[in-house]
Amino acid sequence: MPYGPTPETSTELATGASTARTTAAVPRIVSPSRRPRAEPSPSPGRPARAARALRHASPALLAYAAVRLLGLLVFALWARKENRDVWHLLAESWDIDWYLKIADTGYAHTLGTRIDANNLAFFPLHPLLIRAGSVIAPEPRGAVGLAIAVACSFLAAWGIFAVGDRLHGRRTGVLLAALWGSLPVALVQWMGYTESLFTALTAWALYAVLTGRWIWAGTLAALAGLTRPTGVALAAAVSLTALLTLLRRYRRVRLGEAPEGESRFPPRILLGALLAPLGWLSYVGWVGLRLGRWDGYFAVQKLWHNEWDGGVGTLRAMYDLLAVQRPQLFLVMVTGTLLASVALFVLSAGDRQPLPLLVFTGLLLLIVLGSKGVYFPRARFLLPGFPLLLPLATALARARTHAAVTVMVVAAMTSAAFGGHMLLAWMGPP
Repeated sequence: MPYGPTPETSTELATGASTARTTAAVPRIVSPSRRPRAEPSPSPGRPARAARALRHASPALLAYAAVRLLGLLVFALWARKENRDVWHLLAESWDIDWYLKIADTGYAHTLGTRIDANNLAFFPLHPLLIRAGSVIAPEPRGAVGLAIAVACSFLAAWGIFAVGDRLHGRRTGVLLAALWGSLPVALVQWMGYTESLFTALTAWALYAVLTGRWIWAGTLAALAGLTRPTGVALAAAVSLTALLTLLRRYRRVRLGEAPEGESRFPPRILLGALLAPLGWLSYVGWVGLRLGRWDGYFAVQKLWHNEWDGGVGTLRAMYDLLAVQRPQLFLVMVTGTLLASVALFVLSAGDRQPLPLLVFTGLLLLIVLGSKGVYFPRARFLLPGFPLLLPLATALARARTHAAVTVMVVAAMTSAAFGGHMLLAWMGPP
């Protein structure tokens, strides 16, 4: 599949192919005495460019808002029927309470021995933002965390649209953002969890790589590494792509194939590669120093039953659910999401997606599927893997409008039903 053009520094890596087109035109000779004076063309400022980009992305943001408002409406009506507290479920429940407590009282100083009890397992950026926002809006509890999640969900949808638009055009970008909002566990995007924040940072970091903005890519990847453990997958995608870009530039310069004046090692690319892993490494290192042991963070994760076993635990859980037990509907949905994600990654690789997207989604799947930790939140852990939806978005973009609309309506209604079931029928965290 063809992909849109990228800057010189990332063309070959970001698109998987390099295509050069040249055009020739016969110049019109103008007498110097009659040559018109060139009027300076004022370049639009950043606010104007941002407004233009926002207008360009508005169909995607409106589609995303419509899908999520439908899910919220279904959930609210369902919760009211069962006399459940909507605010508590969206802004204070389960892992959200951990983030709120970290924002209030900070992190633990010791490892301890209690299972599922050490808050050092939770990365710090979201609690820090909650703490900063609570100075402005201390009440009601959880309001800041929920506001951060909702705002970041729109930033994420915008970034997802930008990636899809750059690679395949506006229609694909709109559908990609709407599909992300129609995932089975998409209700989490409007809860006080970290998925929306992490996805926003991921989407814009990948877009920055595709457009050659390496310092932005490294900075956003570093912030993502302070948000979730899977930030290491994004850091690897940014750093690896940057380093391979440097190697290709070095080869071109050495063989004399580069334009005159091109540097072998542009500082901005190298800086982006170095910045990307700093967030994740900083927090893991800080936990080690706080607990007085180099493997402190991994010891904390072990108390939460999160250890990497290459996928043995995941396969065992799937076998038990499908062949031994009578599984609950939510766990069937989680299993279906995991299997579909693997199939979509194979399709993405076959479509020759840009390298940074494939590295990120591949490592994300490797981390999520390769862990023997708790099984039920795996679908939520894959929410940031929006590039996996590109094969579906491109297929819908090629389909007739009525067919694409029908698919999207069914997806939105299914997401709304699963969202309500996730928080009201499934007796556990999402």
